[in-house]
Amino acid sequence: MSTFALKITALILMFLDHAGLYFEGAPMWFRWVGRASYPLFLFSMVWGYHYTRDRKKYLLRLYLMSIFMTFFTYFIKIRFDAAIDYGYHNIFLSMFLVGVLISTIELFLKDRKKGGIMICIIFLVQILYYMMPGFFPFLRSLSGDTLTGVIPNLALNEYGLEFIALGVLMYFLKEKKDLLTVVYLLFCIAQFSEEMLAAGTATQWMMVLALPFMLSYNNQKGPGLKYFFYVFYPAHTFLLFYLANYVFVK
Repeated sequence: MSTFALKITALILMFLDHAGLYFEGAPMWFRWVGRASYPLFLFSMVWGYHYTRDRKKYLLRLYLMSIFMTFFTYFIKIRFDAAIDYGYHNIFLSMFLVGVLISTIELFLKDRKKGGIMICIIFLVQILYYMMPGFFPFLRSLSGDTLTGVIPNLALNEYGLEFIALGVLMYFLKEKKDLLTVVYLLFCIAQFSEEMLAAGTATQWMMVLALPFMLSYNNQKGPGLKYFFYVFYPAHTFLLFYLANYVFVK
């Protein structure tokens, strides 16, 4: 499968997942298969990051989209008093953080001094996240999801630190399919155990469904349309939110 084919597959699974999120009557399997969506997007992102000719522009685009989704979400929440909450959607922030860590690790391996400076900058940004509300009281009214969209936090994002780490591992293991398979399966098992201990039920481990698609990747880009995915993400989440609250209302 090409990168484009992986993204289209992830997009379809994401749409089903979000449909299951917003519509109570949707089949449960929508949410189950939807667990494979983010790992596929993440896998596509690390290969795209590998091949891109301008990483700074790539990261800037992800960061700007993260800011857009942050304020887009904030606007919807204050504009619509809906029974079904819009939720938090910001895949761009997670991917941005993955890219930053990949570049930092590679820089550190090449030049420990410059890499160390980058690590310090990342650390300071994490501290800044927690200190900003103290300096600016008006920020205290913002949720953690809103603040982290502007001041990226490794732990407080849609998928959490463990999925950021997964993305970094995907990058460095992307050409070692056997090892990638073992690490990914162990990650899925850990997700199953974690959810079972916390809630007695588990669905996130079904992200294992993404593995066959990853292993079928043929290192081909496929058709472009990269901006289509950037537009589709906010468009489909708002459409489903609006339909669930104002059109298909019981």
